[in-house]
Amino acid sequence: MTRFLKGLATFRRAPWEMLSTVLIALGVVMLMQPFALSLFTASFVVTLTGTVMFIITSHFPE
Repeated sequence: MTRFLKGLATFRRAPWEMLSTVLIALGVVMLMQPFALSLFTASFVVTLTGTVMFIITSHFPE
């Protein structure tokens, strides 16, 4: 866990890409769930944030 947090602090690619991938997956799950309208409403913003974050972090150093 400390390696993950250190990678986030030093702007390394792998931890940030993992975080953005989790955000994209969370947004898709929020989009597909049938129970809470507020989660469905926020799913677009979460998915968009994860996608933009993935595009930006793909330019980070290894």
